[in-house]
Amino acid sequence: MGFAAYKARLNDIVSGSIVGRYFHLEGSGHPNEIKGARFTTELRAGLTTFFTMAYIIAVNASVLTDSGATCVCNDTIDPTCLKDAAYNLCLVEVNRDLVTATAAIAAFGSFLMGISSNLPVAVAPAMGLNAYLAYQIVGFHGTGPINYRVAMMAVFVEGFIFIALSLLGIRQWLARIIPASIKVACGAGIGLFLTLIGLSYSAGIGAITGSKATPLELGGCPPQYLDDDTGACLSHKATSPTMWLGFMVGGVLTALLMTYKVRGAMIVGIALVSIFSWPRDTSITFFPRTEVGDSRFEFFKNVVAFHPIKRTLAVQDWTLSTIDGDVAGQFILAVFTMLYVDILDATGTLYSMARFSGVVDPDTGDFPKSTIAYSADAFAISIGSLFGSSPVTAFVESGSGIQEGGRTGLTAMTTGICFFISLFFAPIFASIPPWATGGALILVGCMMMRGMTAINWNYPGDSIPAFVTLMFMPFSYSIAYGLVAGIMCYAILNTFTWALGAVSRGRILPPDYDDKEYWSFRADSARNQPWFIRAIKGDKRFWRPESNDSFELQSAEIRTKE
Repeated sequence: MGFAAYKARLNDIVSGSIVGRYFHLEGSGHPNEIKGARFTTELRAGLTTFFTMAYIIAVNASVLTDSGATCVCNDTIDPTCLKDAAYNLCLVEVNRDLVTATAAIAAFGSFLMGISSNLPVAVAPAMGLNAYLAYQIVGFHGTGPINYRVAMMAVFVEGFIFIALSLLGIRQWLARIIPASIKVACGAGIGLFLTLIGLSYSAGIGAITGSKATPLELGGCPPQYLDDDTGACLSHKATSPTMWLGFMVGGVLTALLMTYKVRGAMIVGIALVSIFSWPRDTSITFFPRTEVGDSRFEFFKNVVAFHPIKRTLAVQDWTLSTIDGDVAGQFILAVFTMLYVDILDATGTLYSMARFSGVVDPDTGDFPKSTIAYSADAFAISIGSLFGSSPVTAFVESGSGIQEGGRTGLTAMTTGICFFISLFFAPIFASIPPWATGGALILVGCMMMRGMTAINWNYPGDSIPAFVTLMFMPFSYSIAYGLVAGIMCYAILNTFTWALGAVSRGRILPPDYDDKEYWSFRADSARNQPWFIRAIKGDKRFWRPESNDSFELQSAEIRTKE
């Protein structure tokens, strides 16, 4: 019996078990079993998602460390303590704490999302919100309006407000009333956003950078030729060995493997680039002979090590004793800013990932167990704050696992288990260079762009807001801002045409108005209303799920992985 036969046998055994029925695996006999959902495919998809987003372990820790966390700077001459040896030693300890915290909350959030919602969507600290907390709320080395302890309390409170909105159904209702073309464009916009991340220096191959003269321009120069102020390449563009390694091995080789349908193609690309980047004294090393490089290498040499959280665990100011009038205003502002960004960011990401995996109900525009998914995401936010992390969210890198065939929560649970294992192998996983994951992000972005074909290009009132949405996401570096821009554009265009049509009694309408997609602010269908609205209206079965699990899965969204 060969390997393929053993794998098929394993898939059949798992599908026929209680696990197979719970996760609706193909062959489980569940009335809503998901075609193409096989146990080994889910494991491979979860590994792919993990390797694609493993960079967050190091990146999130680095960003949040810049806030200073619980380290105290009392130097009046140097208010940021850049040259204070004791303060910098404290920051090293904080960084190690946050590596553990990031891996821990990603493990918890991803596992919870998978087992509760059966979605192949992983959860981790959100890029963007971590920078907002570190550089605007707390400020660089604690120079902002709120200290780190109060900021963690704000994150904790925001998470529970988020849970309330999810359980009341308000968050799902807000997601449903977003126009169809904008929701479709959201997926394509996230694809462009991922592509830009994959091309950047911070989490990609470094092929694109910016300057004062041009927001985007060709990069790819070695680090010594980067402008310290703008990050632009002063010279030697497109000569960086790491860029070419990431492009050729992480990008081109991975694309070729995908063309020939080699399973685990993205894992192969990421692993090869990482292995090539680990030896020292090479032009592509991740461990140069610098203070930072030496620190990375010393941590990497441990291979197996668990670092307990000491300085960021449960540090919330529970009494809010340090808050006065001005700080109270900043605290409230921080809570609602993070809440607003989370609602738009996580809603857009969850919907796009659900649509990419083919589980969106075409009748309601919703996906199965959406309330549970939103609540799990929100609960992970509050738990993450106890570890000292900024708000978590559903990660767009989950698209890489979906592209590998992930269709159920087993994918997210596998990713969560990998993050848990990384707690003990943090030196390895924190040493995956950004140019190793950049190629995978670009390819995932490519796969997500095919959603553009579903946009209603026949009517400008639908197509222009959709274009604004997908354009603003990468160029504003924010999924939330892209959604806001698209919704505002949609409201202005369609409110004007509606008002003009109403005033003229239907005589002045755009020539192609009949091609417009139907949209209504009111959720007329009982299935589309929040549960408490249905209860107020006397619906005795108000508790029933908002979406029907029995719809046919949109298998055309993604190639079935046998």
